[in-house]
Amino acid sequence: HVQLVESGGGSVQAGGSLRLSCTASGLTFDDSEMGWFRQAPGEEREGVAAIWRQGGTTRYADSVNGRFTISQDYALNTVYLQMDSLKLEDSAMYSCVRVSAPDGWMGDYWGQGTQVTVS
Repeated sequence: HVQLVESGGGSVQAGGSLRLSCTASGLTFDDSEMGWFRQAPGEEREGVAAIWRQGGTTRYADSVNGRFTISQDYALNTVYLQMDSLKLEDSAMYSCVRVSAPDGWMGDYWGQGTQVTVS
């Protein structure tokens, strides 16, 4: 049974920070790229950051580059998203995903999501 469980969302003022966590279980993710996607009401889903389990290579959407940092604790099967200098437009439901398309923004396993609200 594959599970991706996110935590760490909440409400924060513009300019503040939050850190999201995602712990994976039930599947071998060793050769996977893990990512964070977000979707705001009425908006299209957007891939914001991804990291390869092996080697730790990262990539970011232009909208968050320089403000968000994705990292991992390999031994704990946990991926983090450190979000700094948050803006109103960062408000969305954030989901942890196993990326299914290399260099793309598609996923095959999804967490339930955690809400981030910036005001």
